[in-house]
Amino acid sequence: MNNPVTGRARAALLAASLLPAAAAADTQGDWEFGAAIYGWFPDISGKTTFAPPGGDGDFTVGVGDILDNLQFTFQGSFDARKGRWGFLTDVIYMDLGKTQSGIRDGSIGDIELPIEVEGSLTFDMKSWIWTAAGYYRLVDQQNSSFDLLAGLRYIDVDQALSWRFSGEVGQLPLPGRNGSTSVGGSNWDAILGLRGHFALGQDSGWFIPYYADVGTGDSDLTWQAMAGVGYTFGWGELSGVWRVLSYDQSSGHPIADMEFSGPAIGAVFRW
Repeated sequence: MNNPVTGRARAALLAASLLPAAAAADTQGDWEFGAAIYGWFPDISGKTTFAPPGGDGDFTVGVGDILDNLQFTFQGSFDARKGRWGFLTDVIYMDLGKTQSGIRDGSIGDIELPIEVEGSLTFDMKSWIWTAAGYYRLVDQQNSSFDLLAGLRYIDVDQALSWRFSGEVGQLPLPGRNGSTSVGGSNWDAILGLRGHFALGQDSGWFIPYYADVGTGDSDLTWQAMAGVGYTFGWGELSGVWRVLSYDQSSGHPIADMEFSGPAIGAVFRW
């Protein structure tokens, strides 16, 4: 009778001997690269606690406000693959601001603004969102692909609020008629996800791209999803997708929730 320990040892040695060959097979071929530039125009919603003046408040910044008040943005991605193994990175930077004057409704510290009080509020937000992941291509066909990915996502958000009130403000919990405050935070999260595309017809240039990931770490939960339609050219492809990125933070975090949701249009150059 064969010794089971010896049998397992032989199996382990055999598997170890096959790993280099399998890895080499999965990395055969030339390097393939892709660089994308795109515009993402999301609605931004969430909940932030500013103190002072204090109190919880939901904030929503619509896509029209972003386009009207966008000061600077950079959005791009890069992809490199050899055989079935690859690496991708995606970077988003947005700097936007909004001023609202003549405010007569609302509350500060759960106290409603009196009718004789008029205010002006300025909200600014700067955010970096960086995703980096390695992936393995399970399906690599002319008309379709499917990747499994694992990596990290980093977000850094700074929000600032300044105010100016006129009228009788004696009962409001304010340190003064004029003032400002800011909050910020940065998170690292591990993510797992998938992505791919499939063509709309055997010889059609049209295709449907899709992507999804979920993760946790400094955040209680973060997830991202996108899907849309694209067209392939000789130099690369053009696509339009709907993209959603969501963050849920732990209680007590000044930026409790945040969601980016909206259309994105981009071009990918491949070589």
